[in-house]
Amino acid sequence: MTTAIPKPTRPLMGADYGLSAKPDGMLDWSWVEEQLTQSRSYWISTTRSNGKPHAAPIWGIWMENALYFGIGKTSVKGRNLVQNPAVNIHLESGDEVVILEGQAVIVEDQTILAPFFKQYAIKYNFDPSQESDESGVYYMLKPEIVLAWLEQDFANTAARWDFRNITQS
Repeated sequence: MTTAIPKPTRPLMGADYGLSAKPDGMLDWSWVEEQLTQSRSYWISTTRSNGKPHAAPIWGIWMENALYFGIGKTSVKGRNLVQNPAVNIHLESGDEVVILEGQAVIVEDQTILAPFFKQYAIKYNFDPSQESDESGVYYMLKPEIVLAWLEQDFANTAARWDFRNITQS
């Protein structure tokens, strides 16, 4: 099952941001995927039960149009996701920006986790499948909204992809 990639549009921002009205120069989805694949760390933002935000770095693997990651069940982000699965995940750079928005879903299916573990072991030189500790949990974020831009040319490169109404094939 694959997800179709929607056409990019401009981000929903006020006119004072100076975004170009023309589609020329918007980043291509292949650039976004390259950044997501090559990034070592990702920042995840979750919401505490009292409504306050929490941000922390995580490691993850971009595969099949989703970001897969593991966290501790009792970590702040782990406890937050149990109560509210809405997340915002972005790359480390503020100059080459990729932001994912959506709902994190627990993944327990070993046919999905096996390729994740394999890629994780290669990328981080650590195989989480070899851990006997039951305190971890694995999540997948299939983004609903993706934003991307190059800070040096924000007005022309800023792009937004909306996956909410895209059909799976």
